[in-house]
This record gives sequence, C-alpha cells and structure tokens, in this order.
Amino acid sequence: MRLENKTAVVTGGAQGIGLAIARRFAAEGAAVVLGDLQAEKGEAAVAEIASEGGAALFVHCDVGESNESGALVEAAAERFGRLDICIANAGISHRAEFLELEPADFERVMRVNLMGVFHVGQAAARQMAAQGGGGAIVNMASINALTGIPDQVPYGVSKAAVNGLTRLMAIALADRGIRVNSIGPGSVSTELSRAMVFNDPEKKRTALSRTPLGRLAEVDEIAAVALFLASDESSYVTGHCLYADGGRLPLMYTVPVGN
Repeated sequence: MRLENKTAVVTGGAQGIGLAIARRFAAEGAAVVLGDLQAEKGEAAVAEIASEGGAALFVHCDVGESNESGALVEAAAERFGRLDICIANAGISHRAEFLELEPADFERVMRVNLMGVFHVGQAAARQMAAQGGGGAIVNMASINALTGIPDQVPYGVSKAAVNGLTRLMAIALADRGIRVNSIGPGSVSTELSRAMVFNDPEKKRTALSRTPLGRLAEVDEIAAVALFLASDESSYVTGHCLYADGGRLPLMYTVPVGN
C-alpha cells in the first residue's frame, strides 16, 4: 500500500473528484479526513469508506473561512496523530457573460477556489512543519488555468491563480520537505459537470471535439494522478501542474466526434 500509515485531508471530499480521491487514498492505506459543506453526503461517504475497511472522518468545513480550514487540519491531527497529505480540491464556478458579471460573484468564486486553497494549504503546511517529516500538498487547478471559457471568467482566473500559488508554495516550503503540486483536469464526468454541461448532447459534443482521446475523464483517473503526486513515487516533483486533459492542450483545431 502506497499510503500506509499516512493521514490525508481532502476538501470537497463529499462527492465527485474529491470523493474518488478519498476512496483511492483509503484503499492505499491512508486515513482520510473529508472536509465539505455537504454534511449528509460527507457522512455517507465516510460510511462508505468505512464499509470498505478504510479509516475516515467527516468535518463540516467552509474552506473560504481561515478558522474552519484550520479546524479541519486540527481535527485530522487530533484523530489520527499527524497530517501527511493535503488535497485542496473544493471549488465552485459561476457562469455569466463578462459584461454582466457581478463583482460579488467574481469574489465568491475567488473566495473558495483561491483563498480556500491558501487557507487549507497554509494550515496543513503549519501542521506538517510542526510535526516534521515533510508532506505533500496537491491543489486542484484546471485546464482552464491556461485555456478559457468566455462565460466562466472567475473560474479561469481562480485556477490560473491556483497554479501561481502552487509554484510559490513549493518554493517557500521546500526546505521543510513539503512538496506542492497541482492537477489540471480537462473535461471530467462528475455529478456537477453532467448536470451543468454533459447531459446536453451538443455541449458534450463540443467538449469531445477538443479532446483527442475522444472521451470524458472518469473521476478515478484524476484520483490516480492525485495518488502519484501524494505518494513517494513523485518524491522529486514539486512546483508543477500535471494536466490530465486527454490531449487537449496540444490540440490546435478540433477532432471528429462520433454520433
């Protein structure tokens, strides 16, 4: 088991990519602490992990609040004795034409997607530094950190900022043995993405036309990337974003999409 005797915090862990990461980490021997606003789903996720033989805890957490991110990390260390891995995955989006975008909505997205990553990452790094032995922090960015969707300006800006934060955290924490990387998923099949985009055949077709592998990613595929970055298999990797995008970044035009 690649994460035996490790403790991991996963924000946004009640569903989607976060839950897939938590389940994969638990299967690899880690104790997992899920931070999320969705208490019912979070408790159900913990019960599911426990039924599979894993150790898990749910903590209600608004990552946009510094004190709640700190409490999440404290709960992990108190229950399991230490913290080795932090997955800053919680995120939101907001659709609006740029000329109609309200400052409050821009700020709301940045509060969760950027400040939430900062809050939980700083709290985790402080715990890791205090206990010694290093650690791994993985921030969830997006392909949209480099590309753009016109009606999702706050989301794209926040994810670009996450990558900048990741690089600077990596430099600042290297002397503590704490590695910091990010993941840039392309189009992933989650409950949220299906409801917002991929249940619409035309929107799904558009997404696939810019994806050379010709399909959406499954959440377990992103969890596998998180496992690599959190484990000792990536022990000399820090300050990078690994884009799991189905080949989208190198593509200049579009690719044919079957019916």
